[in-house]
This record gives sequence, structure tokens and C-alpha cells, in this order.
Amino acid sequence: VKVVESGGDLVQAGGSVRLSCAASGFSLDDYNIGWFRRIPGKEREGVSCTSASDGRAWYAEPVKGRFTISRDNVENTMYLYLQMDVLKPEDTATYYCAADPGGTPRGVPPRLDEYKYWGQGTQVTVSS
Repeated sequence: VKVVESGGDLVQAGGSVRLSCAASGFSLDDYNIGWFRRIPGKEREGVSCTSASDGRAWYAEPVKGRFTISRDNVENTMYLYLQMDVLKPEDTATYYCAADPGGTPRGVPPRLDEYKYWGQGTQVTVSS
């Protein structure tokens, strides 16, 4: 399984960033996948997640209405995106994509220990 994020940037408050994640090596029919972040000085937390079973998306309360998760399957790779709009300085964090192959139904907010495969992270910095 391979998970690789990209797209992190330095932007001004109110701006937008689109993160991308390329995930491969598992069945694209059964999985949970999502975005997490580590804000400096805080624990890693779930930002948004979705699953193959129903395609519904979950968003953490601080990002609802500003972030949008989407996905696209191309051959054997899933591309997961996180469109981040109206960014705030408090969104500054390292953002991670993580996959939970197998499709076991999971609760929300997502538990970090249920996501087995993680990317290396991509930095988003929002200046005021």
C-alpha cells in the first residue's frame, strides 16, 4: 500500500489550497480513507473522511462549510482531494492522508489507530 500527499502551500488567510493524495495497493471497492492534520502543539486529529461503502463524507466541525473532500479512481490508484477554502491561521498544520483498506464500517470522528497506512504529510501554512 502506498499513500502520497502533495499540494501543501503557504497562503494568506482567506485563500485556498487543494491537497491531493494518491493511494494504491488495495482494493478500491472496500476502504475508508481520510485527511488528518497535526496542528502545532496539538494531537493529530481527523479533518474529513469518506468510505467506499456509501461515499458519504464526514467533516470535523472547525472545517465544515470550508473544506470539501472528493475522490477519483484512475486504473488502480485512488486520488483523494481536499479543497480547502476560506483558510484561517488556525488551519496551519501538517496534513496527512490515511487509508484503512478492507471497508470495515468505522465510526466518526475517525480513530487514528483504525487507519493503517499513512502518507508522509504535507505542510499548509496560513498567514494572517
